Amino acid sequence: MTAAVPEAHPGAKRSFRVGIDIGGTFTDIVATGSDGRIFVRKASSTPQDYSRGSCAGLEELLQEHGIHPDEVDVVVHATTMATNAVLEGKGARTGLITTAGFRDVLEFRRVRVPELYNLDYVKPKPLVPRQLRLEVNERLGPLGEIRLPLDEDSVHAAAQRLKCAQVEAVAICLLHSYANPVHERRVKEIVAEVFGDDVFLTCSYEILPEMREYERTSTTVVNAYLGPVMSRYLDTLMKRLATLGIGKSLHVMTSGGGQMSIRAAMSKPAYLVESGPAAGVIAAARMARRLDLPNIITLDMGGTTAKTAIVENAQPTKTSEFEIGAGINLSSKLVRGAGYAIKLPFIDVSEIGAGGGSHIWFDKGGALKVGPHSAGSEPGPVCYGRGGEQVTVTDVLLSLGYINPDYLVGGALKLTPDRARNAVLQQIAQPLGKSLLDAAHGVLTVAVANMVRAVKSVSTYRGRDPRQYTLIAFGGNGPIVAAAIARELAMTRVLIPPNSGVLSAHGLLVADHEQELVRSFPGSMAELSPQGFAQAFDALILAAVKELESEGFARTDIQIRRYADLRYVGQAFELTVPVEGTGAPDPGSMANAFHQEHLRTYAHMAAGEPVENVNIRVIATVPTAELSNRSPKAQLIPAPVPPVATDARDVYYGPVVGTCRTPILRRTDLAGRSVAGPLIVEEYDSTCVVPPDARATVDPDNNLVISLEG
Repeated sequence: MTAAVPEAHPGAKRSFRVGIDIGGTFTDIVATGSDGRIFVRKASSTPQDYSRGSCAGLEELLQEHGIHPDEVDVVVHATTMATNAVLEGKGARTGLITTAGFRDVLEFRRVRVPELYNLDYVKPKPLVPRQLRLEVNERLGPLGEIRLPLDEDSVHAAAQRLKCAQVEAVAICLLHSYANPVHERRVKEIVAEVFGDDVFLTCSYEILPEMREYERTSTTVVNAYLGPVMSRYLDTLMKRLATLGIGKSLHVMTSGGGQMSIRAAMSKPAYLVESGPAAGVIAAARMARRLDLPNIITLDMGGTTAKTAIVENAQPTKTSEFEIGAGINLSSKLVRGAGYAIKLPFIDVSEIGAGGGSHIWFDKGGALKVGPHSAGSEPGPVCYGRGGEQVTVTDVLLSLGYINPDYLVGGALKLTPDRARNAVLQQIAQPLGKSLLDAAHGVLTVAVANMVRAVKSVSTYRGRDPRQYTLIAFGGNGPIVAAAIARELAMTRVLIPPNSGVLSAHGLLVADHEQELVRSFPGSMAELSPQGFAQAFDALILAAVKELESEGFARTDIQIRRYADLRYVGQAFELTVPVEGTGAPDPGSMANAFHQEHLRTYAHMAAGEPVENVNIRVIATVPTAELSNRSPKAQLIPAPVPPVATDARDVYYGPVVGTCRTPILRRTDLAGRSVAGPLIVEEYDSTCVVPPDARATVDPDNNLVISLEG
């Protein structure tokens, strides 16, 4: 980073907010100015040190547009670092201290086998090996009563053993500490005395004060496992940004769709596992609210994965049941058990390994497969010419004519179509006995089928009819396949937002600042009083407000939402319902809301059955100002790029339609016009394919709208 920074403009009052979203292949950067302008850049991710590529890309963007680093007021970041650390087993050497008799909770897990008929299925190895899972003598009852006092000598002995084992992090999870954290606090004090400052400590009462021993232990362990890795990474990122002269306000996106300070993220890295996908859904939800589209399905296809989510009444669906390291996540309780449980707030995203860099291969039975393994950015697809040898989805799209080899990332990344075609021919077409184009289209059909399955997992499998929803597609490759996916689901409307290839980075800048806190509060709704609920909520609200105030927000700007986790007596799982109003809650009204939620979720309810409360939740929010493309001041300004080299090219749409000479347009060419397909819209950050029997136009918000026949 040796380039000179531009000089600040004397008297200028400009300010900018920057969003940086690091993916497995590309890093997306968006800068929005107080004057309404929006600048975007895509840069190759640098897996050896993700902060290097992101800061280099940011420096280039600032240089090109004459933005002085001192004019950057806010940086919001999303990263795949946390997920990759678990997937690749590169987290910290971690120890676990738990109650005597509960050493093997991580081994027992839940009785869930994701591969129903696989008798040889092997569970994932715990993140903490057995020799580093140590017991201490103590016991609390389920209401927090002390049944056996803490034996501090056993704690000292456990801490000394873990120190001798040279662990970097320690997770502390004692039985029923959600009801009374007194023993966990003391264990943390003793471990800190033994280790000094050379250890990352996580207590379960700090990260997840809820019942369910396995989920609480697993979540605490994941947080500890990620702690040293993420702390080092975020510290490096802050130092690199400081070198650029940026450091006023740094925030990180959470998996639940909110923002937290980078300092808070260092202590709670488990909140960052799905930060990138969440940002895209938040941006799409904001857009849906502005366009009065209450129900949408999102499709985010990048270089490594394709992700889908459902937004109803302009609110993303959330979940607190998530598994990291499970491979394909289809948001189904029926296929759980392949990863490590994290019981924290998540935007409910279904994810499948079908991105632009996904490898194409044949299994032992000769079936063609797409993903989940990816070429990433290094070496990348065959057509990158960087040493990649196995065919990827990008090579297939290039062979079909969907992608311009001279215009990827505005021409900054030149592709070699001959390499791609030769690889597809040798690795796919010849083994199948097909022509090059038919083989490539067959691969695309398989990839689309995989993504259709992901869309169904958030819609059809939950009783929603996708035909009643609008598909909003984004990511570098989402607009290429969006119309094909919509057609398979009989959806008739697809929306491609402006700068769709970097929408997740844009979402970072519109996400609200949030603190979500939960507290165990068990009891029958017939016995719990409004005053008891009010006192419990007030204590939780006070803690959440203090968290946001510590980040510099004023109490007057903080909005509060209250929720309760309820279930029928005897049930094993709860449903979360909102608690209306600001005063003392009415238990009867809360029970009625639960009945209705049970009916909506499971299509039946038992109004005469007793209901019990399990937890209470509080979400404290500081809203972020809307970014609108409709504003007269708003100007979408990508990095300078060369003009498109051709006005049309041959594109293959399958054996039925064949090869068509397809016009190549820009989004501005469609303003005020409704143009029949086939056509391709090429932009700096993405390519959109409008197939035959579809029409495209641009709405007043600069969204590309594709209409398909029903």
